[in-house]
Amino acid sequence: MTLGTTTTMRAATAFKQRYGRMPDVVASAPGRVNLIGEHIDYNGGDVLPIAIGQRTHVAAMRSSLGKTRVRSLGAGAEGIFDAENPPKAGDWWDYVAGVTWAFKQAGKTLPQFDLAIASDVPQSAGLSSSASLEVAVAAAINALIGAPFDARKLADLAFQAESEFVGVACGIMDQFASALAREGQALLIHCDSRATEYVPFPGYVLILDTTVRRDLRNGAFNERRRECAMALAWMRAAGVHTPDLAHAPSDVFRRVPFGEPLGSRARHVVGEHLRVTEAVSALRDSGHIPRTLLQASHESLRTLYDCSTPELDWIVDAISTQPGVSGARLTGAGWGGCAIALGDNLEALHAAAAAVRPGYESKFGRAPEAWVTRAGPGIQIEQV
Repeated sequence: MTLGTTTTMRAATAFKQRYGRMPDVVASAPGRVNLIGEHIDYNGGDVLPIAIGQRTHVAAMRSSLGKTRVRSLGAGAEGIFDAENPPKAGDWWDYVAGVTWAFKQAGKTLPQFDLAIASDVPQSAGLSSSASLEVAVAAAINALIGAPFDARKLADLAFQAESEFVGVACGIMDQFASALAREGQALLIHCDSRATEYVPFPGYVLILDTTVRRDLRNGAFNERRRECAMALAWMRAAGVHTPDLAHAPSDVFRRVPFGEPLGSRARHVVGEHLRVTEAVSALRDSGHIPRTLLQASHESLRTLYDCSTPELDWIVDAISTQPGVSGARLTGAGWGGCAIALGDNLEALHAAAAAVRPGYESKFGRAPEAWVTRAGPGIQIEQV
């Protein structure tokens, strides 16, 4: 057996310590940042994520004990459930149980498993820690049972686990990015058709974590999704023929008598979809996303979608003025979590993070976390 990264070794060691033997497989999947295209995956638009360096590793082996056991480093309780008929417990292991449920929905008969999880993807930070867990679990189970599912199918199963079993009304972006990402490439996902393209992305991304945490299973995220569905229904009732909100015609706001907040939500979605198209064209032409597009995206999320926070606004404004930063915006769903800043020079981005840290800590009473990453790979089988 060959052990790879430190996190791979942590997962395998935790497995042996808990279950008394080495695992048969360690699979991993990354977190993600979305370069541009926020809150439009569930509205049929285009998104442009990359995989980040932080990953979730799942060590796994079949079990003969008649139950599935799941241990996660950093989580107190161990999850125990029946992989053939997993219940929803309302705890962190629902993301794992949901994947076994999705395999069952796909017609697979599952054995029981023992799993140990080690992750360096920050939780509740908008970096898709749940999707990286689901995709890594799906990859591990796929390898253990010899299923023929490719990375795209595993992304579908992971999405089904989160949206239908856990109950987060998410779009497909996070699971697709975690499964299908490639090193040095951004993943353009056409969420209406699920078609994907790769766009060269040679630059660096500075991730700035405000350390403000949120839970997307409840609250504003699901409310925004309901508002978008209502806005689409208003369009169709007014005779506007559009397959989804993101592809609404440019004159829709003159033709439909939106009330608020539906009009603001629709304006963000339609505008953000167009910004993704511009960003992809700019990347292919020059290798850069224009600062103006990133600024416009953040401002739309702040004023029209109402999902930013004082911490995110402060850090985006502060980092945007630093040398070597070509633009910044919040990433992920918002309501806390992370912002990103783009640039071509690694040292300049590290210096930018160091420059804004004292001011943020002075204003908000806590220091932001920061990492620099580049576009990385998706699913990997680390050990078999």
